[in-house]
Amino acid sequence: MAQDTNDNPTLQYLLQNPEEFASNLAKIAESSGKALAAYLEPREKHEVETEASAELNAMIKTLSTVAEYWLKDPSRAIEAQARLWSGYMSIWNNTLRAMAGEKIDPVIEADAKDKRFKDSEWDDNNFFNFLKQMYLQTTQWAQTLVSDAEEIDPQVKKRATFYINLITNAMSPSNFIFTNPELLRETMSQNGENLVKGMDMLAEDIKKGKGDLKIRQTDISKFETGKNLAVTPGKVIMENDICQLIQYEASTKTVYKRPLLIIPPWINKYYILDLTAEKSLIKWAVDRGHSVFIVSWVNPTEAHAQKTFEDYMQQGIFASIEKVKQATGEDTVNAMGYCVGGTLLAATLAYMAQTGQADSIASATFLTTQIDFAHAGDLKIFTDEEHIANIEQMMQSKGYLDGSKLAMTFNLLRSGDLVWPYVINNYIRGKEPFPFDLLYWNADSTRLPATNHSFYLRNCYLNNTLAEGKMVLAGEQLNINSIKTPCYQLATREDHIAPAKSVLKGAQLLGGPVDFVLSGSGHIAGVVNPPTKKKYQYWTNKPEALQKSDSIEKWLESAGEHEGSWWPHWNKWIQNHSLNRIPARTIGDNGIDILEDAPGSFVKVVS
Repeated sequence: MAQDTNDNPTLQYLLQNPEEFASNLAKIAESSGKALAAYLEPREKHEVETEASAELNAMIKTLSTVAEYWLKDPSRAIEAQARLWSGYMSIWNNTLRAMAGEKIDPVIEADAKDKRFKDSEWDDNNFFNFLKQMYLQTTQWAQTLVSDAEEIDPQVKKRATFYINLITNAMSPSNFIFTNPELLRETMSQNGENLVKGMDMLAEDIKKGKGDLKIRQTDISKFETGKNLAVTPGKVIMENDICQLIQYEASTKTVYKRPLLIIPPWINKYYILDLTAEKSLIKWAVDRGHSVFIVSWVNPTEAHAQKTFEDYMQQGIFASIEKVKQATGEDTVNAMGYCVGGTLLAATLAYMAQTGQADSIASATFLTTQIDFAHAGDLKIFTDEEHIANIEQMMQSKGYLDGSKLAMTFNLLRSGDLVWPYVINNYIRGKEPFPFDLLYWNADSTRLPATNHSFYLRNCYLNNTLAEGKMVLAGEQLNINSIKTPCYQLATREDHIAPAKSVLKGAQLLGGPVDFVLSGSGHIAGVVNPPTKKKYQYWTNKPEALQKSDSIEKWLESAGEHEGSWWPHWNKWIQNHSLNRIPARTIGDNGIDILEDAPGSFVKVVS
């Protein structure tokens, strides 16, 4: 008996609008051509093939190692296959019973935090429930193949886990129209209009990425650096071919005598620390009487290809320290380094300690900074010899690594959160993502100069030379233990870029007093956590607990937990290294030339 279309409103709506649906299909085909043209136009064929081949070969090589482990023992291979088919058969049998009207508990369920399967039809509709369970069963089985593979190098296991998660996230039935009940309803009810909008956005995003897909994660039209981001008042007082230096205007009648110089990472733009007035660590510090200066790194071009790690120390940190001294009339500064900016600061402090210049920096604050990279985060997956060689080859022709490459790497590390939800929202639903300042900053990527980036990858991630006392800068072999400067070291508990374990191990190498603090959340949210938000928490401990702890878990056993932001705790610490208060300084004193208003021109250069 034919189904009455009145019993199925979705089908009825589709059948009443065949002309509109057909028209939209034609538009989709046209936009698909534009997307393909945008992908091919700016690229040389060999460049596309080389990059894709290198990535595919790395994945095949890694997963083949896991497959070899299981296949070399026939009984082990049969047992693994039996586990998969047993799960499949249980799901199939349960589905047949459910179709007969029985109430059946699922063989496998999605994690409660998994947002992909929230729609009720994933549970109520036998077809979609079957797809979901088969997918979850396959994913669990594939992950177990990696975790249970003994005798495999831990680094290979980490890469295999990444590739398995990447593949299974991509294969999720929630990513496709005809296997996602929610997307299917939306597409049919809109006669494919959502796909037309989505394909147009896809073509735009590939064009903006110059042949790569630069997934929009926020509505970029709602933000502009210097207008509603990076708006703390200040002036650029120095510029060279590596960086600009910004001095911020005082907002208090008196300020601490000793100034604060911030060294941000050069793999991102500095304004993560000056995102908005409400989230700005810079403004918060200025409002508490600190004379704040920050380095704004250049967005490199081919002209910076030969710039070295040493250049970033000499022209970045050293040049900035001298300019801060001139601007304030002080002989010493407090320094703060964030992420790789902190790694550079640590190397610089060791160099200064060994060359008689240690007195220039009175204290150092490290935010999610790795000094020892033995237990580095997820990026270590991409920093074996083969991957680094591929990156160096990519940088060879241009003299730099495109910011989009690194941004995509970060996104792929969390593809379930940072890739597929936006693919679905943007290109299938045809909806603009919500405005979000943090994601705008995340997409505002920077390029990386070839020589400096190669040095960083090889000396830190691959060979860990800074921690092992083998890194050489300006002819000096660095010893981190030579640093006697008082340090404040912040780690974040959920950090996958600079894991707390890694930060702790690096802090243990420092030769002076260290206040080690652990914040809740991750690499960004754990740092950019203003007290007014009353979010997360932080832990403190006695200084001697640092050296006695071989893990974060051990350190936490005797640590005290505190609600809210770590900022006030840090401010109390830094006050002890900031001397007395004096009348507020005026930018331009002491013969300082003002070059332009903050945030300066360097940060506005788009990759």
